[in-house]
Formats: sequence, C-alpha cells, structure tokens
Amino acid sequence: MKKILYAMLPALLFTTACKKGITDINVNPKSPLIVPSATVFTNAERVLTNTVTSSSVNLNIFRLIEQQWQETTYTDESNYDINTRTIRDGIWNALYRDVLKNLEQVKTLGASEGLSTTNLNTNKAISDVLEVYTYYYLLTTFGNIPYTQALNDNVLFPKYDDAKTVYYDLLTRLDADVAILNTGSSSLGPADIIYRGDAAKWKLFANTLKLKMGITISDLDNAKAKTVVESAVAAGVFSSNSNNAYFQYLSAPPNTNPIWVDLVQSGRKDFVACTTLMNQLKSTNDPRLPLYFTTDASGGYSGGTPGKRSNYATFSKPSTTITAPDFPGILLSYSETEFNLAEAVERGYNVGGDAATHYNNAITASVLEWKGTTNSAELYIAQPSVNYLTASGTYKQKIGIQKWIALYNRGWDAWIEQRRLDAPVLVAPATALSAFPVRFTYPVNEGNTNGANVSAAGTAIGGDAVTTKLFFDKF
Repeated sequence: MKKILYAMLPALLFTTACKKGITDINVNPKSPLIVPSATVFTNAERVLTNTVTSSSVNLNIFRLIEQQWQETTYTDESNYDINTRTIRDGIWNALYRDVLKNLEQVKTLGASEGLSTTNLNTNKAISDVLEVYTYYYLLTTFGNIPYTQALNDNVLFPKYDDAKTVYYDLLTRLDADVAILNTGSSSLGPADIIYRGDAAKWKLFANTLKLKMGITISDLDNAKAKTVVESAVAAGVFSSNSNNAYFQYLSAPPNTNPIWVDLVQSGRKDFVACTTLMNQLKSTNDPRLPLYFTTDASGGYSGGTPGKRSNYATFSKPSTTITAPDFPGILLSYSETEFNLAEAVERGYNVGGDAATHYNNAITASVLEWKGTTNSAELYIAQPSVNYLTASGTYKQKIGIQKWIALYNRGWDAWIEQRRLDAPVLVAPATALSAFPVRFTYPVNEGNTNGANVSAAGTAIGGDAVTTKLFFDKF
C-alpha cells in the first residue's frame, strides 16, 4: 500500500482532468484545483524529512559545520561559507513554502472532504505538531522569524516576531494538540509515512518534542523549562527505539533517501569522514565506528582535516548503510530523549531515575539504533573515559560529547545541542571565513523583498551576523 501511495503522489499533485471546452482556456491543466488533504500531508512530511536529512551543500551543511564529515574538493561549506550558495534561502523556502504552507492546507482541505469531526480534528492536530517541529528549526537557526503574519497570502511583507515569544506559543500549541490526540483517531492512514495516522503515537511524539523543546530553553528560563519538561514526561515520552519517528524511504526513485540521491545516484565523491569525529570514535573504541564509516585505503579508519581538501580514495567514507536508497530519515529518537532526561535530572527536574542510568540508556539506544549490540554498548560505557561517574568534565560536557556522537548523520540537531551545551568544543578551521557560526543570517531573497522587516529583526536580536547568539544559547 505504501508503494502505491508513493507512486500516486506525483500523479495526484500534477495531473488534472481533460479539457472540456473553450471556457477552460484560462485553466492551467497542470495545476489541480483540488488536491486531497492526505496527499498534501504526505508531501509536507516528505519535504520536511528530506530537508533535515539532506546532504546537499545547497541545503543542509550541518554535518560539515559539526565536523562529522569533511569535503573533498570544494571546501567552502566546511569553512563556514553560507553565502556563496543559496543555503539559507533553500532552508527558508523548503520549510515555509513546502512544509508549513502545505500543513496549513491540510487543515483547511479536510473540512470539505466529508471527514468526521474526530478525524478532521486529529488530522489537524497531527499537522500542527509537525508545524511546531518545523518552526523549532527555523527559530533555532535564524532567531526572530515571521510567525503571526506568516502563511497569510494577503500579507506580502510579514513582520518578524520575537523568537522567545513564538517559542512559548508553540509550547501552548503542543498542549492543545496533545489534548486532541489523547482521544482522537485519524483518517490519514498510509498517507502518514511515519506513524500511519496513529493518534496515540503522534501524542507520544508531541510529548517527546515538548521534552526536547523544554530542555532547549533550560538556560534561558529554568523555571519554565522545568514545568514543560515535567509535564511532558508525566504525559509519556519515548521509551524505546520502537518509538523513533522514521520516515521510510523506498529502494527506487523518486522517493529515495536524499543522501543516496546526493552521493550515489549523482555519482558524487564529495565527502569523507572528518578527523574531529573520527578521532573521538577511535580514542574510545566506539562500537559505532564501523557502523558510521567505511574503512580507508589502508584498511583502517581515518578522516580529513576540517576545512582542507581531502582525497576521496584515501579516507573513510560515510557507511553504505547511510547511502542506501531506502535508509530512513528520522525526526525524533529515543536516544536523544534519554540524553534529555539525563540532563533534566542534573537540573533537578522531577522526571524519575538518575542521570547515569538515562545516559547509559541513551548510548545503548544509539548503538542499537545503528544495529550494534547491547554487549558492545556495555563494554563501551564501562570505559573510565565514557562512564558517567568517572568521565571528565561537567554534566554538560559529558552529555554534550556523547549526544554529539549519537546525533551523527543528524548534523542540524547536533549543531543545536552543541551550541547549547558548549560541548564538544569545535575548533574552527584555519581557513574559516568566520568564527564558528552560532546562527544563520537571514536569506538573501528575504532581504531583497522584505528588507525593512529583516533589518528590524536583525537589530532586535543584536545583529544579523553568524556570531549573534540566539535566545536559547545563553552561555
């Protein structure tokens, strides 16, 4: 059924009925007047996952910024160049135009499709949860963004809203969504590639996202974070890898893993492992090393220097698991949830358990997620340099480094967490164009078309620069 749905998607989006007569001369036959809400939802879910999963240097360069990968020939992005290509515009357009706008349409289209009130409300709640998720990445990447006037076709030049205010409103929206998902049922079915329209699973996702969002603002507003986190945990969050929010790609185009598209289908040889992550994995005999990367030309494991050209044939490459056409994209995981719980304990939040146990659970979940074994995870954790009770550093440093490792291939999340926890400390390449970027500047097209509001937004956050810390990044 899933393959049939994928196959139908292009047809549903781009075909229309035959012309009937001269009165239809002004009707674009390639633009449907009515699209099923389920189809629009699938497309929004697909574009969202593609955006956070992509390895394209025109869209998602966070693996390079976080020194998980290193470029081979063209090293601009490894040196923090976000201006030469349309990276910022690519992110902005994908999330606003292709995700948020479509999710809003799901809410309105369903009302004319004869859905029951329960199904309609549940579909709206699921769509809204994904909207909150999408705004989370916009806020933690740019800062102040269009929100109250966004997605409104009648507002050509939307104002930018205060990031903290928007963030708190998103938390309120999540609570309302959870209340609906608590008893609702959905009609999305296989149109929802992640959870097949299961309201209970989306409720779990929403609470787990709420936990994540609460922890993200813990240095900004500890009291608010404590309330948010405790409420989320009490309502129920991810408790195993079986809860992970996977978007399953297919083995044949057009709905394949974007990393496969970028690197295999296109025949590109753009990336190898980066020494920063590689050296960390090797220094602690991390069982994920052969799961993350291939062997190098010598049969061992090695990576390229950050910011420098690296011979593709010489160094380890991303594993064949990652570059498989049907390797799934992931939006939220159990591993990061356990790291968030470990931090919550350290901050004195009432979430149950102790920090060491949650930390161990997080590492084990990551190893198992990558098809490692429980035994290899236990041996890894037992090492003094990894063990929570004996590893050096503050709790932020211990959790930060292990979370960064676990968020391999999820560079965007690694970037958010590394900025917030200040661990690991990533040294900028000697040839970097700027200091380490703690935000992205606003898109070029926004500056050209909505200049006054962009300028005001830049001033409000302390300057439209890559070195301006955002609202949640307090230290």
